[in-house]
Amino acid sequence: MNTALSWIKAYVPDLDVTAQEYIDAMTLSGSKVEGGQYLDKNLEKIVTGQITKIERHPDADKLIICQVDIGKETIQIVTGAPNVKEGDKVPVVLDGGKVAGGHDGGPLPEEGIKIKKGKLRGIESNGMMCSIEELGSSRDMYPDAPELGIYILPKDTPVGADAVEVLGLHDVVFEYEITSNRVDCYSVVGLAREAAATFRKEFHPPIVKETGNDENIRDYLTVEVEDTTLCPRYCARMVKNIKLAPSPEWMQRRLAASGIRPINNIVDITNYVMEEYGQPMHAYDYDLIGGHKIIVKCAEDGDEFQTLDGQIRKLDHTVLMINDGEKEVGIAGIMGGENSKITDEVKTMVFEAACFDGTNIRLSSKKVGLRTDASGKFEKGLDPNNAEAAVNRACQLIEELGAGEVVGGILDIYPQKREPVRVKFDPERINRILGTEIGKEQMKEYFRMLELGFDEETQEVIAPTFRQDIHCLADLAEEVARFFGYDNIPTTLPSGEATTGKLSYKLRIEEIAREVAEFSGFSQSMTYSFESPKVFDKLMIPEGDELRRTVTILNPLGEDFSIMRTSPLNGLFTSLSTNYNRRNKDVKLYELANIYLPKNLPLTELPDERMQFTLGMYGEGDFFTMKGVVEELFDKLGMRKKVHYDPKCSRPYFHPGRKADIVYDGVTVGYLGELHPDVADRYKIGERTYVAVLDMPAVIPFADFDRKYQGLAKYPAVTRDLSMVVPKAVLVGQIEDVLAQRGGKLLESYNLFDIYEGAQIGTGYKSVAYSITFRAKDHTLTDDEVNGVMKKILNGLQSLGIELRA
Repeated sequence: MNTALSWIKAYVPDLDVTAQEYIDAMTLSGSKVEGGQYLDKNLEKIVTGQITKIERHPDADKLIICQVDIGKETIQIVTGAPNVKEGDKVPVVLDGGKVAGGHDGGPLPEEGIKIKKGKLRGIESNGMMCSIEELGSSRDMYPDAPELGIYILPKDTPVGADAVEVLGLHDVVFEYEITSNRVDCYSVVGLAREAAATFRKEFHPPIVKETGNDENIRDYLTVEVEDTTLCPRYCARMVKNIKLAPSPEWMQRRLAASGIRPINNIVDITNYVMEEYGQPMHAYDYDLIGGHKIIVKCAEDGDEFQTLDGQIRKLDHTVLMINDGEKEVGIAGIMGGENSKITDEVKTMVFEAACFDGTNIRLSSKKVGLRTDASGKFEKGLDPNNAEAAVNRACQLIEELGAGEVVGGILDIYPQKREPVRVKFDPERINRILGTEIGKEQMKEYFRMLELGFDEETQEVIAPTFRQDIHCLADLAEEVARFFGYDNIPTTLPSGEATTGKLSYKLRIEEIAREVAEFSGFSQSMTYSFESPKVFDKLMIPEGDELRRTVTILNPLGEDFSIMRTSPLNGLFTSLSTNYNRRNKDVKLYELANIYLPKNLPLTELPDERMQFTLGMYGEGDFFTMKGVVEELFDKLGMRKKVHYDPKCSRPYFHPGRKADIVYDGVTVGYLGELHPDVADRYKIGERTYVAVLDMPAVIPFADFDRKYQGLAKYPAVTRDLSMVVPKAVLVGQIEDVLAQRGGKLLESYNLFDIYEGAQIGTGYKSVAYSITFRAKDHTLTDDEVNGVMKKILNGLQSLGIELRA
């Protein structure tokens, strides 16, 4: 987006800043200015002169000697320009002055060219008359300039005046980098509004006056919009008795500064309004519109259409077209057709200002292989409420420039009007977000400058439809921040756990899980979240099981990746299988990854994503090795209560007698076990495989990082060994529960050091031995105290059918 500073000042007349001040302030307020092209760069000591006398050079056929009145004096200049005559007023660079470049149109020298008085073929010359190229400009900006020769100024130009100012070259063309969400700033009016707010000046937008004769456009034309989704608004006006002519200098120069070549008044007006309002427009020759009807609808597959550039474009049913009663006359939002273009013979035309779906325009532009200034604006999503103002502005310029007679009325198809967005105003929260102490009234003043309304009754900010980037309080905070000044926001320390430079609580726990796994010899594995429905049969999961209720992928890569996993086991077993079949020994893998459990089917909301900490191994190690890793993790997480293992675990993929649910404080937080031999065969794993899975959302509430330290014991411990004959049905965990309950405050620890089954033990029994440690904090224990506690423990064990071993 390029815009001349003079155009901005037309709507902010009190704006009195240098180009650099403008660049710095606009960039800080959010309208990033990439840079500026100074039109008067290297132009020094250039005045308006009038040629009073011309003589031929005595020694050169192609040179002439001119006497030039520059106001204070008359100087002599020798030139070879073929187009000057007596009485002409021309730009003159004086002795010691500078011009931007040469007349050959090549690259301009960085430092310009300094002009000094001297002699040409023996005749003194005290300056130089300038072509438009030597003034650093071009015939695009000044179409009346001769292709070769001196630029002739208007006859009413004062002699001796600053020629650079007369030519309007004391100006800067800025290049902006506008973000796509600020569609309003892809217009001069939008940038002028931002400049007025940035510099605290009054904004004076163009005043659009009512136009049109006593006729009614409906008597001439009808409009139908078949697809109001792709075309939410379509406005059309008519102009008859067209008088094609060059547009005025001010318009030509503003367009040229924006990179648009002036053509004629009609074309220039459409381009001018597109730049001014950010609303692309198009003009059709009314006499070439079949049936005097416009129909907005999509093309048919296989259609072909010739655009204004003479190219044939291939269309399909997704490309929105402008049609008349007989044929297609334009690709909506991209380019008009060769069959309805404005020519020099045009008598009556139709002005179109519409709003099209941005996504459709972008896709259509890509399909037909054509991207234009108009499509570049449409694809960002324009404000439909801007279309009427733009077409009325164009008609106003038609009347002001005498380019034609505007027909009264407007055809406006706008079935669903876009309404302003309301956002609840909370100044305290905005200050908390920004770390500032800005007053409520000051914030409201910023909103007023930006033309954001405010409802005192509901305390809501009303964002007009041209501000499509404002939807929530954070957007309001951004507006406050940029006009308060980012450089004025004080430096404050971050607040909140998520911004203090450390991991969140959840991620800290996951990090500890990784450390425990890796310190225990496990390597991290990563597997796919997409799986095959065949996985459940492979894991022997029965029909009707909850794990078979899955989220199905709409566009899967194939059946093997068609559902979201509900168990983490298949991926890990597959990785273990790959390692086993590549003859890797003693493999230990772990993974932290989500499973996806649908809350209901078919899906009406997002599934429950649960992080699973999965450990798997084969080779060295057994069930108790895996159990030790789990308990090490619980210890690192500060989970001090006893972990229970429920052997009634009903998971078919585990060995029937070597599996357990992991229960902590009455909550099942995971499971572990040895892989069922049949499942191991299906995964082609030829060794015993052990797995543990912890459901992290169930584990996290029990984690506690508060540590309580106790001093070293001052009094000696008493140790007793306990060897028992235990029925096989009694679990070691049950024995430990009795020890913990009956040991009381004197029990310090217990340690299982032997389990034996054999000929020396009766059938149906096992030998279990514990070492039990007692200690008192405030005195040395006596035998009587220890014996009393041991008696309680033995009584509890006897209730389980346990006897002391002889």
